[in-house]
Amino acid sequence: MNITLIYFDFPFWRAEVSRIALFMGGVDFNDRRIGSEEFQRVKANGYLDDGTLMPFRQCPVLVVDGISIAQTGAIARLCGKLANLYPNNNNLLAARVDQFIDFLTDLNSLISFSGKDVSEEQKLLNRKNLAAGELKRKLCILEGNISDSDPWVTGSEISIADIAIWRTMGWMVSGTVDGFPKNLLEEFPKIKRVCKSVDTHPKVLEWISLTYPRNYSRGSFE
Repeated sequence: MNITLIYFDFPFWRAEVSRIALFMGGVDFNDRRIGSEEFQRVKANGYLDDGTLMPFRQCPVLVVDGISIAQTGAIARLCGKLANLYPNNNNLLAARVDQFIDFLTDLNSLISFSGKDVSEEQKLLNRKNLAAGELKRKLCILEGNISDSDPWVTGSEISIADIAIWRTMGWMVSGTVDGFPKNLLEEFPKIKRVCKSVDTHPKVLEWISLTYPRNYSRGSFE
């Protein structure tokens, strides 16, 4: 199986969950990182410069044996299956994993919308209000859906849901999202527990050492 994962050259959760899943599972893949100029051409014509199809003119895209697959959730599920980080024979457990991926997609949209087509001043105000209001409400909901006793969000085994939560939360508290305080997770010990468990996983640490910029802040979960 020939696999290429296409995204930008930074560790955002939409691609990182699949990159790390493949790496943890020992699945060989080409980690292809494109620049902004090529992406503008993708948005215009739906193809990379080498002719690779980008189905919805967005990133990430996973190419498997020449077939292009789009959308974060679809890519993460397939990569999770290949890496044994997603249930292959338990439909109910698979749905439980899916709900977290979809929930994070909702959070991502909420954050993105807060900074769209507004001034820098208004964006900061929107983010401040979001962090204290609707985002906090969403994080309370997420916290309530994490077990008090299980080490991972869906039970005793790590899954793509845990990786996705870790990277999304890390992005939110890293200081790179304007207007979000670094102590955003202070009131959410179960979210922090899951994030810290992923953050200290040996294979995740190995991936970080191989691919993350030296001074990149992935957020603190202390």
